Amino acid sequence: MSKVNILKLLTKKQQQEKFAVVTCYDASFAKVVEKAGIDAILVGDSLGMVLQGRDSTLPVTIEDMSYHTACVARGCDQPLIISDMPFGSYNTPQQCADNAATLMRAGAHMIKIEGGSWLGDSITLLNQAGIPVCGHLGLTPQSVNVLGGYRVQGRDDSQAKAILADAVALEAAGAAMLVLECVPRKLATEISATLKIPVIGIGAGNGTDAQVLVLHDLLGITEKTARFVRNFAEGSNGVEDALKRYNSAVVDGSFPADEHSFD
Repeated sequence: MSKVNILKLLTKKQQQEKFAVVTCYDASFAKVVEKAGIDAILVGDSLGMVLQGRDSTLPVTIEDMSYHTACVARGCDQPLIISDMPFGSYNTPQQCADNAATLMRAGAHMIKIEGGSWLGDSITLLNQAGIPVCGHLGLTPQSVNVLGGYRVQGRDDSQAKAILADAVALEAAGAAMLVLECVPRKLATEISATLKIPVIGIGAGNGTDAQVLVLHDLLGITEKTARFVRNFAEGSNGVEDALKRYNSAVVDGSFPADEHSFD
C-alpha cells in the first residue's frame, strides 16, 4: 500500500473505484487499519461517545481532537488522516484557521467541518493556508439540537435541493471531499454524480464514491447501532480480518446493501 493523498482519492473517483474510510482514535488501531489496506482514517469527534461515554459529540474539544490525531498519526504511515473540527471551533474563518492549524500540526492531512454554504469563507481561507477541507452535509451531529435529533435529512424536495446547493457551494469554495450522512440514497447518488470531488457516504446508500463507518460499530463493540451499520466482526478471524472484509465490501459495492440505506 503506497502513501494515500487527496489526488489518489480523486483519481479513484474519476476511475469509478470506490474506497473505504474508517474512524480511528489511537495508534494501535491505526496500525491495524493500515494493515487492512484501508485508504483513509477519520479521527472523528465521535470519540466523544465511543471513547468518552458522552451522549453527543458536543463536549469534544480541540485539545481532545489534537491528542487523538497525534496518536493516530504515530500509528500509521500510509492512510490519509482526516481530523474533525469539534463543535464551536470554527465559528469564524480566523478561529477555524487557527484550530485547523493545530490539527494539522498534530498530524492530520485534512480537516472536516460540518455545515453548508456559510462555511465558504472559512474553506477559502483554509485553502490559502495550505489546509485541505472535507465538508459534511445531511445529518450533522454537532447540530443535533437544531435538527431535533438524529434524523434522516433531505427527504422532502426543498430540503434535498438545499443540500445539493450546499454541496455545490462547498466544492466551489474549495472543499476537496464531502461526507454525506443519513440522506436518501437517490439524493446522495445525485450529489456524487454532480460533484467532481469524492463523496463519502454514511447511511447514504451505495451510490457515493466511498463509505465511512465508526470503528467500534463495524467491530460489533457498540451495543446499539444505526440502521446503516453492519457488524463485520461476525464470522471474521479478528480485527484485521473484519477491517479487510469491510474494505472489500465497500470496494466491490456490496456494502451498503438496501437494508443499510434510506429512501
